[in-house]
Order: sequence, then structure tokens, then C-alpha cells
Amino acid sequence: MDLHFGDSKPTDDERAAVDALLGPPDSSWEGADRSDADLRWARGGREARDRRDLLLPGLHAINDRVGWISEGALAYLCRRLTVPPAQAYGVATFYAMFSVRPRPATVLHVCTDLACTAAGAQDLCTGVEAAAGPGVHVERSPCLGLCERAPAALAIRAGDPARTAVSAPATVREAVLAATAPDSAPEEPPARAAVPQAGEEGLVLLRRVGVVDPASLDDYRAHGGYAALRRAFALGPAGVIREVTDSGLVGRGGAAFPTGRKWQATASQPDHPHYVVCNADESEPGTFKDRVLMEGDPYALVEAMTIAGYAVGAHRGYLYVRGEYPRAIARMGHAVDRARERGLLGDDVLGQGYAFDIEIRRGAGAYVCGEETALFNSLEGHRGEPRSKPPFPVEKGLFGKPTVANNVETLVNVLPVLTMGAPAYAAVGTGGSTGPKLFCVSGSVRRPGVYELPFGATLGELLARAEVRDGLRAVLLGGAAGGFVRPDETNIPLTFEGTREAGTTLGSGVVMAFDDTVPLPRLLLRIAEFFRDESCGQCVPCRVGTVRQEEALHRIVERTGAAAADDIALLREVGRAMRDASICGLGQTAWNAVESAIDRLGAYE
Repeated sequence: MDLHFGDSKPTDDERAAVDALLGPPDSSWEGADRSDADLRWARGGREARDRRDLLLPGLHAINDRVGWISEGALAYLCRRLTVPPAQAYGVATFYAMFSVRPRPATVLHVCTDLACTAAGAQDLCTGVEAAAGPGVHVERSPCLGLCERAPAALAIRAGDPARTAVSAPATVREAVLAATAPDSAPEEPPARAAVPQAGEEGLVLLRRVGVVDPASLDDYRAHGGYAALRRAFALGPAGVIREVTDSGLVGRGGAAFPTGRKWQATASQPDHPHYVVCNADESEPGTFKDRVLMEGDPYALVEAMTIAGYAVGAHRGYLYVRGEYPRAIARMGHAVDRARERGLLGDDVLGQGYAFDIEIRRGAGAYVCGEETALFNSLEGHRGEPRSKPPFPVEKGLFGKPTVANNVETLVNVLPVLTMGAPAYAAVGTGGSTGPKLFCVSGSVRRPGVYELPFGATLGELLARAEVRDGLRAVLLGGAAGGFVRPDETNIPLTFEGTREAGTTLGSGVVMAFDDTVPLPRLLLRIAEFFRDESCGQCVPCRVGTVRQEEALHRIVERTGAAAADDIALLREVGRAMRDASICGLGQTAWNAVESAIDRLGAYE
């Protein structure tokens, strides 16, 4: 591809897709017909460059309309935004959901990650590839976040508008139907189906899922909605931060950083504006709790983001949702629109003189964008590569301004903190891990789904609720970046400190059970393939280490699971190098699951 402005022209569809997002071009410098005025001065410049953050939405607009991004379309988008084509090409090729090569308008993403692999995804892929026909491009995909309904497939048909259909649990016939006739495919089950506890007494975070109509703001308010925001206005920003701090709430994405400290550090920065970013790009294999919250209780997230903005002095929030969640994106878009119409977002929230609004942005298939600084780069229209720290996001985050970034579950926890009060919230769970926690249970269980338990419940108690099948061989905690534990270790308390003491990790709350029908060496190879594919390539330890790890595991699998001592030694050496020297958590944790399988399960003995 020519990485300069060349002679390639966009098609009418491509031009219309970009213009629908950006508006018609003002001058020939942006792609309009040339006028006499354009011969006297150039327009665009800094004003156009300030819109670089629209590059990712622009790429989505083209890909949604046509199915791929041509040279002419990319050049036109670059001209509109004054972005060098070489840089835009680097962004477009960074994301798995985009293509810069011609492909059919319909793409069928078939998940081949851990839960789906255990549920027969390889046979599903083989069958779909044989039956789909030439008008469908079949893409073997990393986790689609539908682990409770494995195996899963997502069909996306380009057009105006683009259409999507989900098949899960998928059969060859149903997956092909979703791809060839998305409007005729069966509807997805409601969010309630992913919550085995739905309707139970005592739930906190999941109490409205399956009880309220997720589209109805009135229904949400009738079930306690916006009581937390009213109390936030009564407390004032400092009071809100004090309550969150006293509650002991820590981040639920895996890092477990105290939320109150993060908010206080952002609020105290003299540089303005401040921003709130909700990280809903949950791409960790086995994780789907944020999807269920957004689909089943979307107004709770809108309210929680508004409270976060009020507390830290921000007037704008960005909700970054992974691109593989079409229903969650639609539900959140509807909730934001209704809240704005009713004065719950906008220039005067609840008549309190506080201005706050939310903009939804779609990811495009990049696990590394779950790292907060990579997410900022993605929002700004750059490749989603992590930044070196310091400076930390609370000082220089999105657009170089102080930013608080939390995931969906963390933010939704703020609502009971304010409605219950910090002391009552802190009394739930344990001293080091307070409040309720969501766990994503999948794999060899009869009742997969999202479970809410107070911190301190044991792994065995959770597996009993999910009705683990006979022949349990291993449990993976924390997803691909987590670690395996043995069946005799189910007394591990599900707390951050308890899992650390047991030599494993809680992570984001993934619990994947595997029975003795699942070939463990091939499962570990799939984890290695995942990290190789998802490494952004920015740092050498991760870029090279993930490849070497996969190569060693390939050799082991080809020997039907028997490992040579030199391969085990190589895996350990590479793992230590990635853990010690990688820039971000992807490389630092890429060895965890393999290490735990070797040390705890004797995977290659």
C-alpha cells in the first residue's frame, strides 16, 4: 500500500461513511471540489488535527459500511483529519476487527479461546469453514466474551446499517444462518440467562439484572436508580471520595488499586480538564461480567460514571466498549441518550449546576487496550500501545490531562458504597477485600454464568453453586493471565490476599473449570498463541518472548505432551525475562498460566 496521499479515490459508499461521521468537507483540502477560495489559503491545520481522536470511529465507519478499509477510503479519512496515511495505516492494521485487504462483506468470528476450545470450537470452525460459502469470511477469533454459552460465534455484515448476529452456543447450521441471514437468526437470550442467581435476595451488584427492563429509565429509578447520585450531590466531591476511600473499594480489573486514592489523586491535580474513562474492553479470556452488567443494568453504569466525574471534577467521560459486544454497545447508547434527554446528563445534571456527558467509543479487537494507557492511545487515534510510567494517568492520562480510569464492575460498586454507606459496605467481605465480587464461571460446570459472592467465599463454594462436573482436573483463576490450581486446592479463599498467599491470582474474577476430557497441553498452547497474537510488539521481551514460548509449547504438543528438560528450562528463562522486563501487564503475565501448569499440575511430567 502507498503510504502517501496517492491517486486512489474512495468509492461513494466509503465517502458517505466518512462524511456521515465528520460532516461534509469544507474545502478541497479535505476532499471537497476545489473552489476559488481554496486557491488563496489552506484550511484545516490544527483544528483538523485536534480531531485525530475520531480516527478510530472513522475506521469503524468505513469497515461497517464496506467490510474492509481500502487505500482510497483510508486516504480520504486521513485528508479529512490531517493524519499522515502511514500513521493511519499503522492504526488500521493494529486491530483484529479491521482489514486493509478485500474480503466479503460478511465476517463470521468463531471463538477459539479457552472455554470455547473446551466446548468443541475446533470442530465448529472446521464445519463452518466448509459450509459457509464464498460470501462469508470465517475468522478464528480470540475470546468473544460469551464463555457461559460456549462455543460462540459473532456474525457482522457490512452495510448501511451494519448488521450483527450472535450464535451461542453455536452449531454449524446456526452459525452459518447468523452469517448468511443475520436478521433471521434467533435472538440472543436476555442478560438474565447469564446470571444463575437472578432474582435472589441479598444481591447487590446483580440485583436489577433480570428484574428491571434494561431499556427503561423509569424502571431503573423505581428500583433505586439515581439515589446514589443524589447522595453524592449532598456529600459534595470531597465527601464522595472520602466515602469511597473509607469503604475499602479496590479496582476489580485485577490490579486491586484503591479506588478512593486514585480518585483523590486525580481530583487534586491543578491541570484541567479532568476526564473519566470507563474501561469496558474486557478481553481477558473467560471474562464476561462487564458485558452482563452493561446489557442487564446499563443505567447503573451511566449513574456511576456521573458520580465519578462529579467527584474528580471531570465534565466528560468516555466509555470504551470492546467491539465484539454489539448488544452492550446498543444498550449503553440507548441509556446515554435517554439519560441526556431527561436531564441526567448534559449541562445541568439533576438541576445541580453540574455539567457531565458521556461519549461511547468502540474498540476493534485488541486485548492490550485493556491496559489503561494503551486504551488512552486508542481513544486518541494512535496505535493501542502502552505508555511508560511515570507519569501516571492521574497526572497525564487521556489527551495528556488528569484522568481516572476504572472498569465497569469497579464503577458500579460505587453505587452501593453511597447508598449503604462506607461502614456497611466495608463490613461485607474481609478486611483486605471489601464488598461483593463478581465471578465469571465457565468450562466444565452445569450452571455457567456470572456469580455474586462476598469476598472471602472459597473456590469450592463457588464451584458447588455452579455444579462442577465430575472428573475435575484443574481450575484456571484469573483467565489467560492467571494461574491454574489443583482440584484439592478448592479451599482457597476468593480474596486478593488469599489467592496471593496460595501462590495464584484472583485477577478480574475468572474461574474456568476443566475436566479430564480437556487436553491440557493443547490448552496451554492456545494460551501461548493468544499472547503471541495480542502482543503489541512494542517491547522486545514480550514481542520475542511470546513467540519463543509458543514455539516451545508447539514442540511439546507435537511430542504428545512429553517435554524435554531443555524446553522446560527455556520456558522458565523466557517467562522470567517477560515478567521482569516487559512494559505492561500483558508481557508480565504471559507466562503465569504455563508456569502454574508445570509447577502445580505437573502438566508435562
